[in-house]
Amino acid sequence: MTTQVLPADDNALALAARLLAEGKLVAFPTETVYGLGANALDAQAAMGIFAAKGRPADNPLIAHIHDGSQLELLCDVPPIAEKLMNAFWPGPLTLIMPRRPGVPDAVTAGLDTVAVRMPSHPVAMALLKAVNLPIAAPSANRSGKPSPTAARHVLDDMDGRIPLIIDGGSCDVGLESTVLDVCHGRPCILRPGGITRDMLESVVGPVDVAGSVLRPLQEGETALSPGMRYRHYSPDGQVTLVEGGESDVVPALVQLYRHAEDNGHRACVMCFTEHVPALAGCRPHDIGSKDRPEEVAQRLFDTLRRLDDEHMDVIFSEVVPAEGVGLAVMNRLGRAAAFRSIRARDVLEQAR
Repeated sequence: MTTQVLPADDNALALAARLLAEGKLVAFPTETVYGLGANALDAQAAMGIFAAKGRPADNPLIAHIHDGSQLELLCDVPPIAEKLMNAFWPGPLTLIMPRRPGVPDAVTAGLDTVAVRMPSHPVAMALLKAVNLPIAAPSANRSGKPSPTAARHVLDDMDGRIPLIIDGGSCDVGLESTVLDVCHGRPCILRPGGITRDMLESVVGPVDVAGSVLRPLQEGETALSPGMRYRHYSPDGQVTLVEGGESDVVPALVQLYRHAEDNGHRACVMCFTEHVPALAGCRPHDIGSKDRPEEVAQRLFDTLRRLDDEHMDVIFSEVVPAEGVGLAVMNRLGRAAAFRSIRARDVLEQAR
């Protein structure tokens, strides 16, 4: 199969809508990451997503819509969900709601719920209006790899696997949407994103955060949301998170880098803008300012993909506080590292 990459003009959108209506796959930009779309009401088309991604079929997909009337095809809408839609749609918020019978098991992973969101990206909205179908669209990457925030990332993973990629430039948010369960008691964040807990609580009151956000799924635990797998968003190299106070972390990164290089590895560090000069000899990759977690979020996946381009096999990363958007950053970094972490103070004590 030849994969076309076309700019997001009327002709490309018309072609994409035709392909989707025929049960084929199309990658397109959203405000969060690029999505790999298929007709959400067509079980065979949805199964094509799993084949293209190499994704386990027990991992649910998110259905994207352009108008509230399309919810009738997908789910029952709890009153609390209506408040959230009014506040945050279109935007990077996915709601888990009770599914309707017409939604294929391939989209819901056999669960009695379905994940739905309305994207705000103009290209995504134009495409959804053109095809006028709910579109199931996980991130357009091979399963387990960092999510794509540019069309070239999609091509790296999907060349020859899908017929069309719509190039809409770089994504603004850089991390997938917040996933919120609103049909099992108190609203619960299953996957954090750009819509933070504080933002949600300002609309609906107390919101829980699932314990699996900052830990791997336990044996037998069901993935209720995309992005809950143990190792996810991962580059080819081994990522280790380095935790501790700022005065400890920078010298610890230097020690870890030197030790890895001395042992024959191609190593690097992922660090804040403020620490790049101090880590100049450690192949630093700037992930943004320590005071701007939204900047770290926007850069994270692109940085992880560049590490593969540069053939890094050992990667040490700074961390951000797990609050606000920082919770979403740490959810992705934790899974990229398979929750492997080390205390900076321990590194320094061992070096003495």
